[in-house]
Amino acid sequence: MTQAIPASSAPRLAIGTRGSPLALWQAYAVRDALAAAFGRAPDTISLEVIRTSGDQIQDRALSEAGGKGLFTKEIEEALLDGRIDLAVHSAKDVATVLPDGLHLAGYLPRADVRDALILAEGAGLSDLPSGARVGTASLRREAQLRRLRPDLQVGLLRGNVQTRLAKVRGGEFQGTLLALAGLTRLGLAHEASAILPLDHFLPAVGQGAVAIECRVADEATNAAIARIACRATGIALAAERAFLAALDGSCRTPIAGLATVEGDIVRLRGLVLSPDGRDAAEADESAPVADAARLGTESGVRLRGSAPARALGL
Repeated sequence: MTQAIPASSAPRLAIGTRGSPLALWQAYAVRDALAAAFGRAPDTISLEVIRTSGDQIQDRALSEAGGKGLFTKEIEEALLDGRIDLAVHSAKDVATVLPDGLHLAGYLPRADVRDALILAEGAGLSDLPSGARVGTASLRREAQLRRLRPDLQVGLLRGNVQTRLAKVRGGEFQGTLLALAGLTRLGLAHEASAILPLDHFLPAVGQGAVAIECRVADEATNAAIARIACRATGIALAAERAFLAALDGSCRTPIAGLATVEGDIVRLRGLVLSPDGRDAAEADESAPVADAARLGTESGVRLRGSAPARALGL
């Protein structure tokens, strides 16, 4: 059990976050964990809501607008200029290359990594009629969906969780795919018509994990984050993010990856697909936890060498 540090010796902290309900849930979870670790009231740690480019762009896919860094750019600028001490992100939104001087200092314990299927009617993927319109903003989800149901129409659906659910309820789409972790954190797990098995729907790198970013040179904040960081999640994400980086991963290529830790071994499963899901290459490898990042890099390099050109957008 972590011993509380007297409040007088705890660093003053300001957390930067996006303003969506899910982003705020994550930021409050980090705030509350830090407060408990230091034996202080949660409201002594401040939150600053920062609107990002990704929040403002809703009319096109992120791949057309600059990639996943759009959800972190303005928050990272606030970190670099000292307006905030740490930033809280959905790990799957964090680019593989961070600005100089910043790093991911830790993660909260990971939640369920699976995708959930939300339908206007029905209880599973097979209940969607041929030609049904399914909405998603994820190339990974679109490719895996097309791989299983090439007869479906897939359209762009951006916005927060509540917006996407409303568009299914309103009939604009007959279904959508969302992270089960996000639904659960918002008290909306009951909206899931089905939970998609990992054998058919491997998640995005980082899915279900809450990442905490700070300045490399900020010793006090790094020490604070270390008190709440989950070791197993950190090992898994080291493998997954190295895998993504080796594949030159961005929002332009459908890539999935999941690492799990059992004892002293980390197992990494990876997948890269063509946008229509017809071509794919897969990896499934293990290594000692000390070699998690190397496992990710080497697995990504091997997969990049064996993947069909169409699966890499070449």
